[in-house]
Amino acid sequence: MEKGWVKIYTSHDQYRASLVTAVLKDHHIEVVQLNKKDSSYLSFGEIELYIHQEYFDQAIEIIIKNEL
Repeated sequence: MEKGWVKIYTSHDQYRASLVTAVLKDHHIEVVQLNKKDSSYLSFGEIELYIHQEYFDQAIEIIIKNEL
């Protein structure tokens, strides 16, 4: 991953990660999902969301405001 990206959110559930991604994208924040779930055992691993560092404060505010 390029410099300047920071992890903003982690979840074991794909639907929660997708919901946070959609809300952030609605606010014009570019999001990258990194799926670290094990392909054989889906209960192991997480989905991580990364954004540009410059949007960190705004993204945290959006996540808290929307109770995600």
